Amino acid sequence: MLAVLRNPTYAKLFSAQIIALLGTGLLTVALGLLAFEIAGGDAGIVLGVAMTIKMVAYVAVSPVTTALVARLSRKQVLIGADLIRAGVAVSLPFVTEAWQIYLLIFLLQSASATFTPAFQAVIPSVLPDEREYTRALSLSRLAYVLESLVSPMLAAVLLTVVSFHNLFVGTVVGFLASAILVIASRFPHIEPPAPAPFLNRLTRGAQAFWANSELRGLMGLNLVVATTTAMVIVNTVILVQGDLGRPQIDVALLLGAYGLGSMIVALGMPKLLDSLPDRRVMLTGGVALPFLLLATSGTIAWLEGTSQWVTLLALWVLLGAGTSTILTPSARLLRRNCTEQNRPAVFAAQFSLSHACFLITYPFAGALGAAIGLPAVALVLVALGILGALFALITWQARPHLDAAAAERRAKAQH
Repeated sequence: MLAVLRNPTYAKLFSAQIIALLGTGLLTVALGLLAFEIAGGDAGIVLGVAMTIKMVAYVAVSPVTTALVARLSRKQVLIGADLIRAGVAVSLPFVTEAWQIYLLIFLLQSASATFTPAFQAVIPSVLPDEREYTRALSLSRLAYVLESLVSPMLAAVLLTVVSFHNLFVGTVVGFLASAILVIASRFPHIEPPAPAPFLNRLTRGAQAFWANSELRGLMGLNLVVATTTAMVIVNTVILVQGDLGRPQIDVALLLGAYGLGSMIVALGMPKLLDSLPDRRVMLTGGVALPFLLLATSGTIAWLEGTSQWVTLLALWVLLGAGTSTILTPSARLLRRNCTEQNRPAVFAAQFSLSHACFLITYPFAGALGAAIGLPAVALVLVALGILGALFALITWQARPHLDAAAAERRAKAQH
């Protein structure tokens, strides 16, 4: 898998991704502490509003900014977004009011909503070979999972020697280093798309999704992933400390189990996709996740003690694995069903549509979970997941001629 890093351009871009992810992780911790300093007991409200702003920016801003910068070079877009993010991060330590946090978070997340799909869209041009691209996707998935585990630990270590305001410095350094690595990268020549009306550029990605059965299937799988992610991200702390009465370290342990499952699948995905089609792998994950959530509901409601805890650890590993079977290869579908010219729009549409699913499932998992309890809200998420899986199964029909071509490519790759 690491052989893909022999490509110097991809190696620099991957390094930029890791550094920016670590900077973003430090920002998450520092933002929570800043909210508490400003709002005290209302810090949860401030953070909740900030996270809502983040999701709204991801859903609404990404297609708009992608349409606005469609004629600019990919390198200019990435550098500009990194510099905006660095500028916002350097301003955060001077915030004194909650509304200032909201404004800066909107600007920062709008820049991220521009950077992330643009970054993802350039990788297929840097790595045109499908097998190399698949290995790059696995590395990227590993980077996201490891960041979620490493950043809080790094922040905890840094907080023993510096104040939380200095964590924002780490964020600024991360974004600036990312910009420098992008500048140092040699991008392949990509012809800009032909001039088109703004509305056409704005809807280009969504039109591509609706016109293609694979991408319509991916829309359903996005909802399945969002149900699982919402249950894990929103309710793990409540489950462990509230319902089970276990110590804080067990929260990290359960989240670590989820990350472990995701990493195991990401590591094995290149070999798996050398022998199996994307559809079979991804739909297997899409069908399995609602059943795993159903098992989670039963475990919370009916089991107790050690058997309950061990079962939850196993389920969190499987939930992470199932999520990764969808997330890791999903960009292969995007790459296969777009052109160089509309690729940024297609990746931006996926970025926007996937986060729109989170806007549905996160409130369900949080507010509804508080009202009706975790076993019941898990059942609600199961129902949503089944709808997403059924939509994917119905709309993403097998196409024998494409499956045969993919099988031929896999056979050639193995010889």
